[in-house]
Parts: sequence; structure tokens; C-alpha cells
Amino acid sequence: MRIDALRSLPGVIAAALVGPDGLALDSHGEGGDVLAAELASLRTTLDRTGRRLGAGEVTRIAFTSERVEVVAVTSGQFLLGAAMLRGSDTRATQQALARIALDLRDLPRNDA
Repeated sequence: MRIDALRSLPGVIAAALVGPDGLALDSHGEGGDVLAAELASLRTTLDRTGRRLGAGEVTRIAFTSERVEVVAVTSGQFLLGAAMLRGSDTRATQQALARIALDLRDLPRNDA
């Protein structure tokens, strides 16, 4: 699967690849499908905010909660993200997300 490289990274507890329709194309971990749904919702909200502010398209999302750190990147219409245990070093995961995002260029695009 496309997100297999994220499975073995230290601290990663869930990962997801979200399609243009907001549905998970691939997920990992107990919270993978939930992560996919919430990232899709966040992207919609942040893209709207970016347009209204004239800031452009959101290409990266990162936040920290009491228990997890979430990092996500976009590749066209696709969104790829990982949830990690709080306090984990996110650098390796961010690099893996960027590499996978480059590989997503071969996925079919919904230009509607």
C-alpha cells in the first residue's frame, strides 16, 4: 500500500491517505479511518480560510494535542497524514510523507 513506509516509523500510531472525495484510500492503525475523516474536514476548512484570506492553498498541516502530534501534507487533491505519540520526533515522518506525496503524482486526478 502507499503508506507502508509510515508503519515502521517510531511513534506513528495511525496514518491515512485521503482522496479528493474525503474518503480514505489507505489507512493504518486503529485510528487510521478516523484520522482520514478528520484530516479531510480540516483541509476543507483550512482551504476555505486560505481562499478568504488570499493566502492560497494549504499544503501542510501540523498540530499537537495532549496525546498526539499530527502532521499532514497535500499532493494535489490528495492528503496524506500521520498521527504520532506526543513527544515523538516528527522529522522522519515528515520526510516520509513528502516522499510518498511525490509518488502520488501518478494517481488519477478528479479535475471536476
